[in-house]
Amino acid sequence: MVGNRAWFGGLFSGSGKRRQVSAEKIVLDLTPVQEQRLQSLKERLNVPYDETRTDHQDSLRALWNASFPDTELTSLVSEQWKDMGWQGVNPATDFRGCGFVSLENLLFFARTYPASFKRLMLKQQGMRTTWEYPFAVAGVNISYMLIQLLELNSVRPKSLPGINFIKVLTGR
Repeated sequence: MVGNRAWFGGLFSGSGKRRQVSAEKIVLDLTPVQEQRLQSLKERLNVPYDETRTDHQDSLRALWNASFPDTELTSLVSEQWKDMGWQGVNPATDFRGCGFVSLENLLFFARTYPASFKRLMLKQQGMRTTWEYPFAVAGVNISYMLIQLLELNSVRPKSLPGINFIKVLTGR
């Protein structure tokens, strides 16, 4: 693989080697840059979504505009949100499990990969069913699962995916 897929796959494969490596045998000595970036990330993970904060409201509006640029959002509490795959009329209730970082992740996805974002959100490929996944809520759940998989809430990751992710924090 090349590009982003190779980078992402490398998180889970332990640098592409065929032999199995035990994560317990790996000593994780963080560089000052890795330590600072990990701490900064952990702080971001602890920020709950707060619907009274202007910057959080602005991010939510930005997500709407990235998703539906030709449709005006009538209100931050609106039936329109269901078109994006939120469970109800107020997306704030769906952020409880993962916080503001999940909104940041959805917004990053929408801005960085707009074609893929819209294809998935609008379910443009494949067979449509009467029951389909709620796209936005699925995005929040993916953020939550990645945090768990990479052990970002632990003192130091002990799994290979978590250890490999820490290595990525150097920015190389």
